[in-house]
Amino acid sequence: MKKIILYIFILFFSLSSCKKFLVEAPRTAQNSVDFFKTENDFNLAVNGAYAALRDIYGSKSSWLMGEMRSDNTHYDYKPSDGSLAVVQRSDAANFLNDKFSGQTSDKWVRAYVAISRANAILDQVDAASFSADSKRKIAGQAKFIRALSYFELVRYYGQVPIYVHLINNPDEIYVPKSSVAQVYDLIISDAKDAIEKLDAATFPQTGAATKGAALTLLADAYINLKRFPEAEPLLKEVTQQGYSLMANYADVFTPANKNNKESIFEIQYNSTLATPQSSNFIYNFIPRMSNSTAITGLNQNTITDLGGFNTPTQDLISSFETDDNRLPASIAIAEGTWNSSNDFVPASNTAGSAVKNIVGYTPPPGMTGRPFPKKFLHPHTLPNQTNNNWPVYRYAEVLLLLAETLNEQNKPVEALPYLNLVRDRAFGAGVSPVTTVDQTELRAIILHERRVELAFENKRWIDLVRTGNAISVMTAYGIAMKAANNYLPSNSFNITESSLLFPIPYTEIELNPLLE
Repeated sequence: MKKIILYIFILFFSLSSCKKFLVEAPRTAQNSVDFFKTENDFNLAVNGAYAALRDIYGSKSSWLMGEMRSDNTHYDYKPSDGSLAVVQRSDAANFLNDKFSGQTSDKWVRAYVAISRANAILDQVDAASFSADSKRKIAGQAKFIRALSYFELVRYYGQVPIYVHLINNPDEIYVPKSSVAQVYDLIISDAKDAIEKLDAATFPQTGAATKGAALTLLADAYINLKRFPEAEPLLKEVTQQGYSLMANYADVFTPANKNNKESIFEIQYNSTLATPQSSNFIYNFIPRMSNSTAITGLNQNTITDLGGFNTPTQDLISSFETDDNRLPASIAIAEGTWNSSNDFVPASNTAGSAVKNIVGYTPPPGMTGRPFPKKFLHPHTLPNQTNNNWPVYRYAEVLLLLAETLNEQNKPVEALPYLNLVRDRAFGAGVSPVTTVDQTELRAIILHERRVELAFENKRWIDLVRTGNAISVMTAYGIAMKAANNYLPSNSFNITESSLLFPIPYTEIELNPLLE
């Protein structure tokens, strides 16, 4: 019975409907074996694979596991809300999660959906009857999507099963975990293949994967493996691909500037289509409130399982240097009060009236200020349907990765110009550049720079883990949090080596007896 259930489950996600990703198109329910015939069929399938990435990066598990697990963000505590989803999200932030959590299993499930869709394309594209050039581009995108999905899995879960073909037999489902090294070998192989097959970016970009995106992914994989000499030439090649920093940091995230010259790869959303493919990040990140008009300009009740998460911590806010323009662009203040139910009440419901600049903010008498990620607050037409894309790789991160790669090879003098390019934009003319050539000092500066530059982009937890700082940083942070918040249980933030990875979901272990 387990085999039948799992087989149906995988077939459903592997062969189910595809939604056009970059250009609007109707859904189709045709079987992939029958459907993938023409070039258009394969383009639809690629768009379906891109759509699966939305569920990896746009779902709650992405910011829960990438930001709330770290010292960057927390959540609004509401003792009367004991729903399973809320408790499980809080547990993940407090290091109390377990294998039964539906909130941390979501990334696992979504990643394998993307992988299965990529596999369906790769299994059939070579035999298709259309131009070799088109097949090259289609295969390159599928390889990139598969590599990116496995990269998410290996960093958050460690050893995971590898599937490189569409499952056609129930017995093919049951495979054991592969080693971390084996998963990285596949990521590296796929990324290299994608580099060879994909074209360099042309501007304006469409949102499809490019050679620059594949180069960045491969370099990132090497950096996670501490293979810095191999990452260096890849990142330097990206700097020759035509990318550059936007002049104004806040403009990077404006929906009107999607896929801009700083974008290496971002997850596409579009709220303007006849069948909207909207995002709603900001509604998760603002406080629980019965009417969100004072923040978003539109009335949405965010009290029930929607708002109150990914709240910037004072630890993060305090880490911004004076005059860093990224602070007011990244974080704003919601001004109001908390009622007896621990829900937020703005002073008025005038559109945007509760949004205040965080720099120098002091709440007026009787009011309080609650920070939220401003990066994803932009005008939109319908509540809970925004037009924001999700950034995966930006050129600013390429520069910081290159600075890190050079410093780790004991070449700090070469690293400084790349680091200071990012800082120059953040502080404007007259900024005092970083000049230290001490490798240890520069390592800490680069990690800090990544924290403030990439805040709320789901990089912080991974950065802490891969640099070996997770246990020390999060233990100290947990001590401070428990001292300041009496609702945190005494056994929270008990961080050990086993805390650095998330557990394989219990449902997967039950379905696949070869998983431990």
